[in-house]
Amino acid sequence: MYIPGSFRQDDVRHLHDFIAAHPLGMLITNGPRGLQASPLPFLLYSGEGEQGVLRTHLARANPHWQDLQSCTDCLLMFQGPNAYVTPSWYPSKEQTHRVVPTWNYIAVEVRGRVEVHDDAVWLRRLVEDLTRQQEGVRPVPWAVTDAPEDFIAAQLKAIVGIELQITQIEGKWKLSQNRPAADRQGVIRGMRDETDAHHNAALGVYFSEK
Repeated sequence: MYIPGSFRQDDVRHLHDFIAAHPLGMLITNGPRGLQASPLPFLLYSGEGEQGVLRTHLARANPHWQDLQSCTDCLLMFQGPNAYVTPSWYPSKEQTHRVVPTWNYIAVEVRGRVEVHDDAVWLRRLVEDLTRQQEGVRPVPWAVTDAPEDFIAAQLKAIVGIELQITQIEGKWKLSQNRPAADRQGVIRGMRDETDAHHNAALGVYFSEK
C-alpha cells in the first residue's frame, strides 16, 4: 500500500484498535490456484507474538484454505469509513480555484505467516472468543452453549481455522493532512455537517487522530 509520510499511521495501539473496531478483513493470497481473496471476520490477540496474532475461520467448502497450507506469506486488508471530499469545502477554492476533489479513507495493511487449524478444540475456542467479543455489547448476549451440542459439533466440522502471525502492520489515515490548515478545517466541518450532501460523521470522528 502506497503511504505518503503525511498519511502514515504507525502507532500499533491505533492500528490494533482500528482492527478491533473493523474486524472484517480481506485475506489475499497468491497460491497454486492463483490470486484468491476472502472477506473474513478476524479476532485480534494483541498480547500474543511480537505484533499480535489474528484468528478467523472459513468454510471448509471454500478452497482458499487449501492454498493457505502452502503460502508462506499473505496480505490482509482492513478498511474503515471513507468519503468523497468536495472542493467546495476548501476555503482556498474561493481564492485560487486551484483545487480538485479527492477521497478520504482509513485502511490498515497486515502481512504475516499463516497456519491452518483443523482441531475441534481450537475451533471451539475461536468461535466462543469471537462470539463473546461481538455479543458482549448486547443486554442478553447469545452464547455458543445456547445451541445444542450436536448442532455446534456439526458446525465446527464445516469450518477450518486460520491463524496469522503478524510480521508487518501499517496504516494509512488519509484525512486531508496534505491540505492547508484552513482547508482541512473546512473538510472537518463538511464531514460533520448533517445538512451537507457529502457529510460523513463516521469518518469525521477520526480527524482528531493522526
